[in-house]
Amino acid sequence: MRLKDLVRPLLLKEITGDARVEIRGLETDSRRVRPGDLFIALRGFTVDGHRYLAEAVQRGAAAVLVEETADLPVPVIRVPDTRRAMAVLAANFYRHPTRELKLIGVTGTNGKTTTAHLIQTILNDRGTPAGLIGTIHMRIGDRSYPVRNTTPDAVDLQRSFRMMCEEGCRYAVIEASSHALDLGRTRGCEFHAAVFTNLTQDHLDYHETMDKYREAKGLLFSQMGNRFADEPGYAVLNADDEASAYFARITPQQVITYGIEKAADVRAENIQIRSEGTSFTLHSFRGSIDIHLQLIGKFSVYNALAAATVALAEGVSLEAVKGSLEAVSGVAGRFEKVNEGQPFTVLVDYAHTPDSLQNVLVTIRQFARGSVYCVVGCGGDRDRGKRPQMARIAAEHSDVVVFTSDNPRSEDPEAIIADMMEGLDDQDRERAVTVVDRREAIRYAVDQAGPGDVVLIAGKGHETYQEIKGVRYDFDDREVARQALRARARQK
Repeated sequence: MRLKDLVRPLLLKEITGDARVEIRGLETDSRRVRPGDLFIALRGFTVDGHRYLAEAVQRGAAAVLVEETADLPVPVIRVPDTRRAMAVLAANFYRHPTRELKLIGVTGTNGKTTTAHLIQTILNDRGTPAGLIGTIHMRIGDRSYPVRNTTPDAVDLQRSFRMMCEEGCRYAVIEASSHALDLGRTRGCEFHAAVFTNLTQDHLDYHETMDKYREAKGLLFSQMGNRFADEPGYAVLNADDEASAYFARITPQQVITYGIEKAADVRAENIQIRSEGTSFTLHSFRGSIDIHLQLIGKFSVYNALAAATVALAEGVSLEAVKGSLEAVSGVAGRFEKVNEGQPFTVLVDYAHTPDSLQNVLVTIRQFARGSVYCVVGCGGDRDRGKRPQMARIAAEHSDVVVFTSDNPRSEDPEAIIADMMEGLDDQDRERAVTVVDRREAIRYAVDQAGPGDVVLIAGKGHETYQEIKGVRYDFDDREVARQALRARARQK
């Protein structure tokens, strides 16, 4: 595409140089620029892309998009806001792929990954191919691709959607994080449906207040468009979460609710939670049916209800919804069992917020026959306010809590644990153990556990690294737990 055609939709722009140059790709990372690319200089929290203009040109950039004057041997397009312009250019360059896909966005503090996975599974099982972009990976058909963020930037997002179109997808399901919505990564995406899971404290290091956090989530619903197409869009809201009233007010689209406690369009009753799974009766605007999930916990019922609501709105039969939901054995790093034949249960879960940790521990208490061990830490350079809450919840719902390092990033792990300990009273402190090294903490809990006990390793879930002082080291809670179980077996 010629540069002049690419930038034509931009209303405010100043072009220096030959706008007839051919653009072969868009890139925001100077290290990944290839000959013929348009390099987009973004101002980030720690890095300013304008500092790397010369490097981008040296690597073959055919033109650059900037916010400030630049003297370069390639065409320069100057705009007031490169991040906002990037979304316009990405949609234009990749030929507006979300006009060809039915795009479903899932947002909320907890449950995004599982809900998105369940929606994609149901749609694929019906024979309507759906791509997935989320915290764990991007998935198209049987192939998975790594992702840099839960919700990629506008360029990566539109590129991925175009790939899905070319692979024959009819749907795309994405996790829409509050950061991505606030930073405009989803601008240019035409959403067919938006799903809300829940809203609890998280990311206040970025959003500062819960009101601002809620408003960021709300962008998904308010930006759905103000017209009613032949295939109407809709918002799927959790009737049991008070934030849903706000989202219902700001979206122009139709609203469908789901829930357990309050009246809703799709509801679960007769919930039975056991160690081998969860059963409930689903009542909906399409009828009622009994569901027997392999997934465990009340939070799993909420995720299943959200996915079922989308599926029913898309015309999937109740019987097909039941078949797909019941076939799902789990999602990576979400209540994932690590089994080496030991006489107790080891679970790895991504729970890294107060609400998600409490949900997981309450569920464990419903089937644990022995003691509950909880290995948990908090991430560095993130919301400090939730640290004492996490510790208090861990102590309240566990027999033994092992405080350890999570991803300390630039912070001192011992200082993070000290912040957590502020949430404990004297009695809870007596039951708490501190083992800063996460590998040793996991080994300690595994060695202490006996028949019928449950060991929960919380916070990192599917992650395969630990970030310390800016360096990422290989670290997978599941593999570390497996090694500890094998070492224990050898010692026995």
